[in-house]
Amino acid sequence: MANVSEILKGHVTLEVECVDRLYLNGYIPALATPGGLTTFLREHLGKPIPSPALLGQITTRFRERVQAFAEERGIPLVKFEHGVRKDDLAQKLRRERGVRGEVVFIGVAQEKAKAFSGRAVAEKGAGWFEYSRDKTVYVNHYYFYVDDEEFGPVFVKVCSYAPWALKVCVNGHEWAKRQLDQRGIAYTGLDNGFQSCADAQALQEICDGLGPQQIEALLERWLKRLPMPLTSEDRQAGYDWLLSIWQMEVSLTQVFDRPVEGRKFFEEVIRDNLDLGRPDRVQLIFERRISKATPGAFRTRVIQDGVLPSLHIEYRSFDLKQYFKEGRALRTEGTFRNPKEFNVNKGLSNFGYLQEIGRHINRRLLEVERVSQNCGLSAGSIQRVVQPTVTEDGQKAPGLRFGDPRVMALMLTLSLFTHLVNGFRNQDVRRTVAGLLGPTGPAYTTARATYDLRRLCRKGLLFRPPRTHRYVVTPYGWKVARFYARLDARVLRPALTAVEGQGVDPHPKLSRALAKVDRELDELIQAAFPPQKEKAA
Repeated sequence: MANVSEILKGHVTLEVECVDRLYLNGYIPALATPGGLTTFLREHLGKPIPSPALLGQITTRFRERVQAFAEERGIPLVKFEHGVRKDDLAQKLRRERGVRGEVVFIGVAQEKAKAFSGRAVAEKGAGWFEYSRDKTVYVNHYYFYVDDEEFGPVFVKVCSYAPWALKVCVNGHEWAKRQLDQRGIAYTGLDNGFQSCADAQALQEICDGLGPQQIEALLERWLKRLPMPLTSEDRQAGYDWLLSIWQMEVSLTQVFDRPVEGRKFFEEVIRDNLDLGRPDRVQLIFERRISKATPGAFRTRVIQDGVLPSLHIEYRSFDLKQYFKEGRALRTEGTFRNPKEFNVNKGLSNFGYLQEIGRHINRRLLEVERVSQNCGLSAGSIQRVVQPTVTEDGQKAPGLRFGDPRVMALMLTLSLFTHLVNGFRNQDVRRTVAGLLGPTGPAYTTARATYDLRRLCRKGLLFRPPRTHRYVVTPYGWKVARFYARLDARVLRPALTAVEGQGVDPHPKLSRALAKVDRELDELIQAAFPPQKEKAA
């Protein structure tokens, strides 16, 4: 079976990196606090007594506007029953209605929200009210399922109670499809993806072009078209919505030319990477130091949906998954649920930076799978270790020649069990290698240890977590180290002893086997080249 590198380089017809589903929170900063709400009611609306009844009036007007909006335009107003999958119903109605640039339908659901609640405080005088958001209540939410000219299927969800939070859901792949349509570039789509495209470079450029500007323009466009709790005058006075990232999916789609072989490859990857959820493997992917204090349950999950498995790796609230999409493409997808875990603010302005982090994590997963795939050490992989190589970013990695005393001592050091568990530092490898080389061997200095550790990292045998001086042996490095050590201890040395016949033979079975091979070779040579008989004088 081909390894990961060969499959991805030789059998991928299209590769696309794109933001998939993007869920955004919309909030009004001026109404984020009880004091801000009181100011809105008294100063902006001009009501001396900031009574909760005023909030009820705004909610009632909003509900009436939605009903009138639906009736005037013949838009279905659907009440979501408990347990009904909203996405399934939305897809059904989108197929039935088939509108462009309009509202497809409006859904209504009672859901939890942290809405403002007010109470009168008699001891502070008549007309004094205090507000809080410390309770969760069930209130009506309105889902506006629309078909946008630029983004395609979108929904805007609005809470009917103060502070009137909203959510926006868009899909980066659907946005890219609309852009291709506008440019007249032919493509074949997948569900949330692409199977082929006449201009792959233009497709990737389009996906790279999605950013805060397009998303904010989308919200502005539909705030003008849809009935909202606050009017345009309220928004102009500073009571306008800002967007923050609630959930963001960053995907890498790789389409195979032979789907059957692609699925076989994917199933092999799943089988050989069930330990990717372990803390030591997670830090290889996310390049973040993980300690006992790091929250979260580190685990790998394989979820079977019908006959299609998917691989899930969790880091805190981040979900990294792989699956074989529609029997055609390998989808690697990371989902941010809390950008702050990656030291990124939730503001929409950080969209591009967060996307780069997601893409890097997806690539790191493929790289870890490439070096750890359990399909045996091929001749090519051994040759890359033995011969000098150059990494993708142009860094030279000198070869690790089998039989070189220093290299063999390094490999024996990597094979130590304690290093697999705890990793090691420069001084640890220096002390162990120097002991293996012995007092008569060459001096093993700090500079030489640093040189060796650097080339082991560039060969993919070691990994150093960021902001640490500790090295971790990769699964690929563990295989190579064992291969070198076993080949030397179990084959090379016993074979040389048996062939040379020096001293007491510690491996008589191997000696007899080698002697039998020699006799068989002699017989084959004699049969092929029989001796010539001398002619009588």
